[in-house]
Amino acid sequence: MLRALLLALSVVAIAHAELCKPDAQNAFKVRISIKTALGDNAYAWDANEEYLFKAMVAFAMRRYSSRSTTQISNVLLCNVTDRVSFWFVVTDSSKNVTTVPGSEVEAAIRMNRNRINSAFLLSDKTLQFLKITSTLSPPVEPSTPVWLIVFGVVLCLIVAGIVFLIVSGIQKHKKKNKESTERENLEEKVEVTLENGIPCEALDLKAGHINGVFAADDERFTSL
Repeated sequence: MLRALLLALSVVAIAHAELCKPDAQNAFKVRISIKTALGDNAYAWDANEEYLFKAMVAFAMRRYSSRSTTQISNVLLCNVTDRVSFWFVVTDSSKNVTTVPGSEVEAAIRMNRNRINSAFLLSDKTLQFLKITSTLSPPVEPSTPVWLIVFGVVLCLIVAGIVFLIVSGIQKHKKKNKESTERENLEEKVEVTLENGIPCEALDLKAGHINGVFAADDERFTSL
């Protein structure tokens, strides 16, 4: 009985070895960069982490409607390296000697990618399924509606334009008044009058103006 059991186990092990190997049909390679992701808080990849990985893959397959009977024992790992990388396959729970089609495994992994990443504190860049494309994060919607942002921008441009026109108008008005004042002052300084067709300087009304004829008479009758 014991010999038959050992023989059965050896046959299963050989069958599993044939199912899980690099580039085997329906096999996927995984590359994990724990040190890159966590730095000094990086944990060691050991048998417990392998068990958790198998459990997460089995969980993903069970959530995938057509594979709700998948067990942890159906997930096989092989060629595990220290860096860490390995290959895995998922066997058919009803036969256990054939693998689940890769398309189903891929669909299940993609559907539960965030849950798997969270279990290992990693991301799509540090927990890579090399044949499975990364899932895209849902677009982040701004807390403020887009139309309100556009309206605010347009309103700010209008206000800025009005302020610019007002300021430029005030500056032009001040400049015009200044030029007018300077022109009037200049005209007052150089103002000349025409008297009998002969240009003469404007009279200084405060200082008066001395007639040369009477000035000569005054000097002639100067006291002795």
